[in-house]
Amino acid sequence: MKIAFVSAASSSHTVKWVNALCKKGHKVRLYSLPEHENRQKNLNPEVEVVYLGKSGFAGYFLNGSELRRDLADFAPDIINAHYASGYGTLARMAKVHPLVLSVWGSDVYEFPLKSPLHKLLVAGNLKAADIVASTSEVMAEQVRRVFGEKRKIWITPFGVDCSLFSPQPQEHDGFCVGAVKALEDVYGMDDLIRAFALFVQKAPEGSYTLNIYGKGSRESELQRLIDSLGIAQCANLCGVIPNTKVPLALSEMDVVCLPSRSESFGVSAVEAMACCVPVIASNVDGFIETVEDGVTGYLAPVGDVEALAEHLLTLRQDAELRRNMGTSGRERVLRLFDFKKNVEQMEQVYRVAIDEHKAF
Repeated sequence: MKIAFVSAASSSHTVKWVNALCKKGHKVRLYSLPEHENRQKNLNPEVEVVYLGKSGFAGYFLNGSELRRDLADFAPDIINAHYASGYGTLARMAKVHPLVLSVWGSDVYEFPLKSPLHKLLVAGNLKAADIVASTSEVMAEQVRRVFGEKRKIWITPFGVDCSLFSPQPQEHDGFCVGAVKALEDVYGMDDLIRAFALFVQKAPEGSYTLNIYGKGSRESELQRLIDSLGIAQCANLCGVIPNTKVPLALSEMDVVCLPSRSESFGVSAVEAMACCVPVIASNVDGFIETVEDGVTGYLAPVGDVEALAEHLLTLRQDAELRRNMGTSGRERVLRLFDFKKNVEQMEQVYRVAIDEHKAF
């Protein structure tokens, strides 16, 4: 089918979707604001990319006519806008159908809470869509709760490539705790550092390492925290790595710890589980859906550093438990979050939207 994708070309999530759809033989044209240019050059060359003329927040409103004209030329079978606030607005301004609107997270968790006008904008975008899709059940419930959405919300998980994210056992000394996450306040890397420091104090004598991969605005502050806690010799901010190298980094960890303060889905946990690594995570919406507490890892209350440290101690002391949780985690990913299956789920949503639009 011919698919028009309305989303940020700079987003790794966008790239993953359009590349996968193109690989399956669909003709894909991606529409993006110019400031969201794909500078990584990691789009499939067969994906057509159109950067619209107007930039900034106003571009979501002002590019509607241009988008509509180009779509008339492309004549897609389906339009899929990703992110209910910005690009959802752009698709609504273009007045195009059949339209699938995919919600991502902050667009329904944070943006609508800024003001009644923000909420009204997203509500209008949802209403303009023929079908609403969500990455997770909990996010779908958020849409129902905040906007009173009565229609069926289709679940299209954002899983992982299970051939890339697979166990790659690495020999290493001691016990390694880690995370692959942006260094921003919402992801709670400061809580991870404090929990690791407490864990080291309580653990038997041994070799312990914390490796955090990622970049962000809190990097300097996190390094100061590491220094102040006296763990600079074993806690490392390793910088950002390409997604293709993440599986190797994860496979060097005995436990992945993700104490986020908010998560709409939790793909970082899914990636770790796919690599057979047990996960300790906060009990926020996204991780409640991805991590099975006591089976593939543990969930801890948000901000509870002592609980995180205790779970680390439990897993440090029981290698068999780690192996069992790791195996269960990969089985769960293969069952629910294999991206190949997720793409098939998205294709089914497209077909339903097309059929319903024809019937209407």
